[in-house]
Amino acid sequence: MARIFFATDIYGSEVCWRKFLNAGAFYDASVLILGGDMTGKALVPLVQDRGRTEAELAGDRFVLESEEAVREMEARIAARGFYSVRVTPGEVTELQADPEKLDALFTERMGATLERWVAMADEKLRGRDVRCFVCPGNDDRFDVDDRIRSAACIELAEGRVVEVDGVEMISTGWSNPTPWETHRECSEEDLGARIDQMVGLLRDPARAIFNLHCPPYGSKLDEAPALDADLRPMYGGQALRPVGSTAVRDVIMRSQPTLSLHGHIHESRGAARLGRTLALNPGSSYESGVLHGALVEIDAQRGVRSYMLVTG
Repeated sequence: MARIFFATDIYGSEVCWRKFLNAGAFYDASVLILGGDMTGKALVPLVQDRGRTEAELAGDRFVLESEEAVREMEARIAARGFYSVRVTPGEVTELQADPEKLDALFTERMGATLERWVAMADEKLRGRDVRCFVCPGNDDRFDVDDRIRSAACIELAEGRVVEVDGVEMISTGWSNPTPWETHRECSEEDLGARIDQMVGLLRDPARAIFNLHCPPYGSKLDEAPALDADLRPMYGGQALRPVGSTAVRDVIMRSQPTLSLHGHIHESRGAARLGRTLALNPGSSYESGVLHGALVEIDAQRGVRSYMLVTG
């Protein structure tokens, strides 16, 4: 029997990444799965001028008078899932005027962070009887895959059939279209074809795990705040609507895997039954440094034996 710890949507939070790597030992799990949206979304400039550094984080302005204070701020920024960069006022002006240069800097900072994370994982997991799978999500750039492939102790799950203690698993971080036109999204038809191609390689889909970043439409695991034409939450964010994938729902209902793992919609933490399939979305509170997860015990012959949504 395998004990799996599943988490998702950590968006560059170094605190959540460290907790994820420690989850094997903490929960006595033999398998770690990160189900998408691993990287951060934004840069936070640390503007250095005349011997002091200024920064803005979560709407608060900070004036840092020492190198120790700057390093502490860099750690706070990393914990919240952002990438810090030390710049002069002149460099800030240049970056604001040159989107390509800004994007290149973001890519460099993201890559440097991923290299550090990979090294951290290799150090933490080397020599331990734990398998760690990572599947980039729709918000992750494509060069993330190569960073993961370079790791000694992390396995790239995207587009593959892998075996987890006798249980097959398929994975994809692609989603149906979103208002933000992210890196890995496609039509429902194409998403369904992508998943079906993997399902066709399974020995027995009914005994498999479907690690699909986008939750199934109308499952209660896909309810997000309704947005107006300007992408602002309506009614103070209290009006919810399903935004999951019909293709994901259709393939689950046809194949009836023993377990499906999802993320993407941070607010829809929970469990649902779709026929014989147990579907889980542990949710995400990465910006607070809180790691939500799902702990699942699964048997190759009898399927899911137990599950628990956990927070740490």
